[in-house]
Amino acid sequence: MTTLICDCNQTMALDAVALGTALNESLTLHSTLCRRDAGAFVRAAESGEELVVACTQEKRLFSELATQSAPSSAPIRFVNIRETGGWSKDGAKASAKIAALLAAAHLPDSEAVATVSFKSTGRLLVIGGLASAERAAELLGDGFDTTLFTQGAGDAGAMQERRYPVLGGRIDALTGWLGAFELKWTRDNAIDLDLCTRCNACLAVCPEGAIGLDYQIDMGLCKSHRACVTICKAAGAIDFSRPVESFSETFDLVLDLRPTPAFSQHALPQGYLRWDGRDAGPLMQLRGLVGEFEKPKFFVYKQKLCAHSRNEKIGCNACVDVCSASAISSDRSRQQIKVNPSLCVGCGSCTTVCPSGALSFAYPRASEQGVRIKTLLATYARCGGKDAALLLHSQQAGTAIIGDLGRAARLDPQTHGVPARVMPLALWHTASLGLELWLSAIAYGASQVWVLMTQEEAPQYHQALQEQMALGQAILSGLGYQGTHFRLLHARDARDLASLDRDLREPPAQGVARAASFAAQAEKRATLELALEHLIAQAPARAEMITLPASGSPLGALALDKEACTLCLSCVNACPAGALQDNAQAPELRFIEKNCVQCGLCVSTCPENALRLIPRLNLAPQRKEAVLINAMQPYACVRCGKAFGTLKAIEAMLGKLAGHSMFQGAAAERLKMCGDCRVIDIYSADNEAKITEL
Repeated sequence: MTTLICDCNQTMALDAVALGTALNESLTLHSTLCRRDAGAFVRAAESGEELVVACTQEKRLFSELATQSAPSSAPIRFVNIRETGGWSKDGAKASAKIAALLAAAHLPDSEAVATVSFKSTGRLLVIGGLASAERAAELLGDGFDTTLFTQGAGDAGAMQERRYPVLGGRIDALTGWLGAFELKWTRDNAIDLDLCTRCNACLAVCPEGAIGLDYQIDMGLCKSHRACVTICKAAGAIDFSRPVESFSETFDLVLDLRPTPAFSQHALPQGYLRWDGRDAGPLMQLRGLVGEFEKPKFFVYKQKLCAHSRNEKIGCNACVDVCSASAISSDRSRQQIKVNPSLCVGCGSCTTVCPSGALSFAYPRASEQGVRIKTLLATYARCGGKDAALLLHSQQAGTAIIGDLGRAARLDPQTHGVPARVMPLALWHTASLGLELWLSAIAYGASQVWVLMTQEEAPQYHQALQEQMALGQAILSGLGYQGTHFRLLHARDARDLASLDRDLREPPAQGVARAASFAAQAEKRATLELALEHLIAQAPARAEMITLPASGSPLGALALDKEACTLCLSCVNACPAGALQDNAQAPELRFIEKNCVQCGLCVSTCPENALRLIPRLNLAPQRKEAVLINAMQPYACVRCGKAFGTLKAIEAMLGKLAGHSMFQGAAAERLKMCGDCRVIDIYSADNEAKITEL
């Protein structure tokens, strides 16, 4: 792989020798790679080797040059070292960071994953006032099979010439996504728009003005003169006795002109757009949504790990609550969650808040993100960098803000720019990385992990990430690491850059003395445990127990009320993580704290309300062992002597049924027998009533 670097007309201090040593490659420093030195790029492209070009500004130009000179050349990887490092007051000290960014760009692309397909033939539904709806349809042109759903006449009413099918009535439901929207509606108006000829005779004769230019009757104004029925006798479009009918139709795309949208979630379904009548952006987007499309299936779901539901009890509901696309719902019948891949937008927030790892992010995989983070930090440290801070941001708005910050540093003496120790890392979505990879980054040598939030993110993402950061900070503080390691940075646009600039220059926090070597695993809990083990081993000081915030903690223990517990073991059956275990040889309940995901299923299942969650990190070795938390004397069958329950449970049952008329005498005595003896006693009793005798 060949790397091409450019100091952009000598505006950056780049050390080609130092960068080449870090990459194990001989580098040539260019100053105008996109202009006078373009020949060097063309020669590199013609060599057939994969290219890493340290410039994103001229990405389009380089791609066109490569296509013209070497049509079969390998794809080019572009990396921004200018706004992220070179254009900064620390630019002269940013060599280690730039080397790290270049090294990360050399990593292979994410492995292919399953895809979700969409097919749109251009069947478009426009909902709104008829005048605005027809105007939108005219602007879109003939590339769509357009149907209008009138929501009143609008400012001018319908055109005299009928150009599009018009539906009218009450919208009952609109669901779906690109290529598969379903509209359920009820025709409840006396005028049938399919029969109406727009002759306007009904408007002229209606004494109340109850009929508008949407050719629908406002029943609040209508006084039942029925002159409209008489005048429309030939067409027969008006019939007040027509029964109310419900219909269902499908569409590929929806353009909504109403002030209140059909969907309330933050991430709207693909193919559903809103238009205010001014900005042409949504109309341009619609033009690009006709055809066949694919997107990655962003998630992997392992039902056996899911802590959502057991025995009709709800435990963890974190993914359902955080999803901004309404793509996740509870499937009570199957005791699990249900994820709609067509609605999923790939934010990854569900995988971040999932305590068990039942939901994992597939594109890119967590293990691939771990390799990228590890490469960045290891290269930075190898080149002499210290106190690395990882700045996670989105590919769109976040990248734009980082770029604005770099350019401002070039033009404004008061703006510092991205400091030399801060390494930006673009993510598909800022909510897709959580506690296990943040702690892994600290274990790999990062001093701090910051997440840049913009207006793109849903409000619930802010809360979810803040809770995760509170957990991570509590762990690190409890282990004796000084300083603030995690922080959310909020920026709307370039106007917030001054504040962001100050945030990026805060003092570093205490990191590990020796960077970890482990690799991030596919399983979330495995990665979390590896990070914790290294951080504990490197801890400057630590207590035996670290109390964690209750909200969202995936780590913790159980408090058991032994006086209330009857050792019925229903909690063992409910536990999805194997944290609670029984003993086939004796009435015992054991607990493995390391396995507990704090889902609360055991708490909601326990009939005696004897369990309570304790969010904490236990640093004792016993955390990984099965610890006995309750044991009871077994109850022996009064007939054969075999143990079949606990003394406390049987005595509790006898006490509750003592006054019941069905459990007196011999029936009460049978409660003290095992299952086999109970059957034998029923069939051997002389005074027992039998069904055949009744």
